[in-house]
Amino acid sequence: MSFLYALESIRNPVLDAFFSVITMFGEETIFMAVGMIVFWCINKYQGYFLLSIGFIGTVLNQFLKMFFRIPRPWVRDPNFTIVSSAKEAASGYSFPSGHTQTSVGLFGGLARWNKHTTLRAVTLALCVLVPFSRLYLGVHTPADVGVSLAVAALLIFVGCPLFKKAEQNPKIMYAILIGMTVFVVAFLCFVCFYPFPAEVYAADAIHNLESAQKNAFTLTGCALGMIVVYTVDHKYLHFETKAVWWAQILKAAGGIIAVLFVKEVLRFPIDALIPHALIARLVRYFLMVIMAGVVWPMTFRFFAKLGNKS
Repeated sequence: MSFLYALESIRNPVLDAFFSVITMFGEETIFMAVGMIVFWCINKYQGYFLLSIGFIGTVLNQFLKMFFRIPRPWVRDPNFTIVSSAKEAASGYSFPSGHTQTSVGLFGGLARWNKHTTLRAVTLALCVLVPFSRLYLGVHTPADVGVSLAVAALLIFVGCPLFKKAEQNPKIMYAILIGMTVFVVAFLCFVCFYPFPAEVYAADAIHNLESAQKNAFTLTGCALGMIVVYTVDHKYLHFETKAVWWAQILKAAGGIIAVLFVKEVLRFPIDALIPHALIARLVRYFLMVIMAGVVWPMTFRFFAKLGNKS
């Protein structure tokens, strides 16, 4: 806690605002948007790589949270204060840091896959700034951040060469996706059936378990969807990512709108048809992945023709 108290002593409105913005780069929406744009517009295997290490990293992160169940710094030490604007997004257990896991997995993955000097400089800077922002804001300890950073780095350096080989060998790709799905389903079984101590089910703590269960069903839907997406593309679709720059912008914007339509608008009919909320969530996220990886890429030939002078 001494390091967090040192950071608390240098807080000021300017730094508070700066790190409040920086920490947003570790949120799920940024990860999903960047992952899908890379998948659609740059390199589909790089997209698979970024999305997969994000999903696997989230499972590991959630497992460690539920296994250790370590409270947030201000809960452990009531004398410690945090930047108030950060508290809303800092629900749940403290160890390890989800924002660090997501940001380092995403931006470190971009740096590892690409050799562009400027891109690497920016992404590596974010790999440092986002974890530090969690410490500055007071929502995590150095142990929370350090473990997440190490896990993300391990996934990046193991995953990158595997996905590059998978680009030439479908068997490797299927092995990765099936292994990831088994891992996610195992986590789902853990959070649904493991006999946690009574304190986990207390009124003031049950939201942690409920959040983990939501994530488990979400990621199961995503993992199953990715197997379908890869199979359809490998056997039938074979979509290309190339297009002129302004067509890429239209493609990315349209794709994000289409995925959000499934996420937000179709939520109501899906919930009405499937009374079990968690199963409905799994189905909704499965359909989101199908929209992102099968339905929307069917339009890519149209976008590739835009700007051609033939």
